[in-house]
Amino acid sequence: MANTTKKIAVLGAGAIGSCVAADLTNAGLDVTVIDQWPAQVEALQANGLCIQMPDRELRVPMRALHLCDLSSARLAFDIVFLAVKSNDHRWLTEFIKPYLKNDGVLIPVQNGFNDDSIASIVGKTRVVGCAIELSAEIFTPGLVKRNTPPPTTWFGIGELDGLATPRLREIEAIMRNIGHVELTGNIYSTKWTKLVANTMTMGPFGLLGLGNAEAANLPGMFDISVALGRESAAVGEALGYRLQPIFGLRADEFAGTTEENLVKAMNTLLGHITHGRTAPIHDHIKGRTSEMEYIPGVVSRKGRELGIATPLNDAVVAVDRQINNGELKMDRANIELLLQKTG
Repeated sequence: MANTTKKIAVLGAGAIGSCVAADLTNAGLDVTVIDQWPAQVEALQANGLCIQMPDRELRVPMRALHLCDLSSARLAFDIVFLAVKSNDHRWLTEFIKPYLKNDGVLIPVQNGFNDDSIASIVGKTRVVGCAIELSAEIFTPGLVKRNTPPPTTWFGIGELDGLATPRLREIEAIMRNIGHVELTGNIYSTKWTKLVANTMTMGPFGLLGLGNAEAANLPGMFDISVALGRESAAVGEALGYRLQPIFGLRADEFAGTTEENLVKAMNTLLGHITHGRTAPIHDHIKGRTSEMEYIPGVVSRKGRELGIATPLNDAVVAVDRQINNGELKMDRANIELLLQKTG
């Protein structure tokens, strides 16, 4: 049974943060949601959250605060779930730092590879790493479409130093209210494996504006995805990271060649998220800058540092940047642009 006396903050009430907050609140935990989107906070305060899933609907009253209200709320938190886009991770970590107890812990439930950056702000001993598979969409304040209900939501969590600690077990018990949780002694490799899977799917799919199933079935997309995965895995291997079984896969299901494991991870991810659109598409529709600089962009930057060529990841970042700048629209024709950029 999770400790119900812990003070928990969910910093970020977008699609992912809303799902996390709703499940934890519904489990009877002490949860405060803090967000920068005024209309979302006001909707949560007035009517709570509505989470629509393929098999059911969850309605939960929420305790929600605007960023500007936190300083007068006189709160201190044992656990903070940081559920914001990677673009916002540093300034919001600085923002929440004064409200995180000295022995508190911050858990980034986000895509990207930001743990060391976050640890540089709050301290390595106050961060627990987390890889996440949770697909959801929000376009209307107070209403979330969750594509992966708890049975197909997955988290891999681990201490940054790889140790097995009592607090890790406590966090595991809390997060089991949201989905399946696995503990890992190698959170960096687990997170890099998830980043590899994201570069294979989120990266190219986000340029097209299509649903995951339609994008995955475009002619040539499978070969592009595998090539992206090869680049990302090669950079990770040079950094000392090894592909790990993720998304609930067993070790024996992940015992093939690197390419077989890449395809297994990608197909498992797509099998869980058949009806959704990937996160960069939501950002582009909303006119926001996507977080691709923190996903294929990480592969590109680390590849340059290591002297490893990553032409396809470079091209994904370049095309995404054109969409962010309003120079290009999401379109299925962008798959050809990717191929042109890589020769």
